[in-house]
Amino acid sequence: MKPFISRVAHDIPPSGIRKFFDLVQDMEDVISLGVGEPDFATPWNICEAAIYSIEKGVTSYTSNKGMPALLQEIARYLEERFALRYNPEREIVATSGVSEALDIAIRTVVDPGDEVIITEPAFVAYAPCVRLAGGTPVPVECRVDNDFRLTADSLAECVTDRTKAVVVNFPNNPTGGVMGRADYAALADVITDHDLVLISDEVYAELTYEGSHTAAATVGDLWERTITLNGFSKAYAMTGWRLGYLCAPDEICQAALKIHQYVMMCAPVMGQVAAREALRHGDRERDEMVTEYKMRRNLFIRGLNRIGLPCHMPKGAFYAFPSVAPTGLSDQEFAERLLTEQQVAVVPGSVFGASGTGHIRCSYATSRENLQTALSRMEAFLADLSP
Repeated sequence: MKPFISRVAHDIPPSGIRKFFDLVQDMEDVISLGVGEPDFATPWNICEAAIYSIEKGVTSYTSNKGMPALLQEIARYLEERFALRYNPEREIVATSGVSEALDIAIRTVVDPGDEVIITEPAFVAYAPCVRLAGGTPVPVECRVDNDFRLTADSLAECVTDRTKAVVVNFPNNPTGGVMGRADYAALADVITDHDLVLISDEVYAELTYEGSHTAAATVGDLWERTITLNGFSKAYAMTGWRLGYLCAPDEICQAALKIHQYVMMCAPVMGQVAAREALRHGDRERDEMVTEYKMRRNLFIRGLNRIGLPCHMPKGAFYAFPSVAPTGLSDQEFAERLLTEQQVAVVPGSVFGASGTGHIRCSYATSRENLQTALSRMEAFLADLSP
């Protein structure tokens, strides 16, 4: 009998994040710093808008690209917040989470054999999505001594005559690194000189703690070759609603829409209604959550450095990415032993690519009480390691 599983599906590894998430489900008294999910409930006004829409019978398909009212709100919001200008009728598609937006963005531009440069450490979905599209992922290292930013020189070294696109994610998961206008301006020369497409995952845009977020497409001539991805999961605590969006110049967006039509038909209408309410009336709750994340960040990073796990100060997202090198353990061994011996779940840095080796990712999207307890347990774990 011939094997039924395709080679590409067989070769893709399961998510290293979900591995630890699944382990936690069967354990008691675990503090999970593993999964990047807000511990806040979705603000009530957002839930109420969706509930009311269901009660009114708003349960059918929408246009493939999304409800016009939502697309208009996205366009308004992006322009007012980030100076990003997109035509809601031709240049925005509502998607089932940013995960779908990423998938269709890559499939829109990548042909079999194309190379796609990915900033690393990187969210675990990027390289598999490139492989599923028939492309070859090429990692480019972002280093802690440069606050995990991408430099033009590092990018240029990775470009070949097969390079088609670059995937960036700032603020970054897992490092919390951010890119400023000057950083993108330097990259723009490399990207335009080599006629590349930039896919910019900006789902953590609102979680920028020093200064304001720089949207990649607002820099230089990048707009005409940039696909911007964003959504509602992180900033509005709407992970389970599965609502994101893709923005791109007309020709690219319409090509992405064709793939979206066949893959997803349309994003869930209840999620679209909720997302529209979030953009219209969600600023106060969103800003309160971001303020709390910043306080947690300050508490947790100070604690990690105090107990002997060196950690740079992340400027965005809600992750700490400390080094475990002083312990002499690999990041995989550190994470496994910390979980079994002290019931604290973290993610080994190596699941985010070779550049993450020797680090662990800790999400501080949990209460300050949990973070203090986690730090105490981690300190006890480190003490047990000492000779």
